[in-house]
Amino acid sequence: MLMPSIFGTNMFDDFMEPFENSLWTNGLMSTDVKENDNNFEIAMDLPGVKKEDIKAQLNDGYLTIEASSKSKKDEKDENGNYIRRERYTGKARRSFYVGNQITQEDIKAKFEDGTLTLLVPKKEEKAQVEQKQNILIED
Repeated sequence: MLMPSIFGTNMFDDFMEPFENSLWTNGLMSTDVKENDNNFEIAMDLPGVKKEDIKAQLNDGYLTIEASSKSKKDEKDENGNYIRRERYTGKARRSFYVGNQITQEDIKAKFEDGTLTLLVPKKEEKAQVEQKQNILIED
């Protein structure tokens, strides 16, 4: 039997609430990747995140998106006294291999209504020609 709580339906709800409000369970960074004729379209949900809190980097063929989120929740009674006060700060990061042929200038990004959309062009990986090199063996 669960005990009643002054903050929610029961004590278990209050215990689980911090986990329910985490970056991952609120849909932050849920990603859809769609392949088109000439590019890949990456749509990433970033609810409650501001544009200035998003960083996209391309390094060694990996596109990395990092987002940070901060929230503050105050509940007061009719006299203005706090009955609950919570703060949350967190970061999340996702990486995608896009290939070494892609440059920063090739990727187009747009942030609108809590969704980050990136267009990554398709580029063929150039196959590296294996060259045989003889090793000199001394007498």
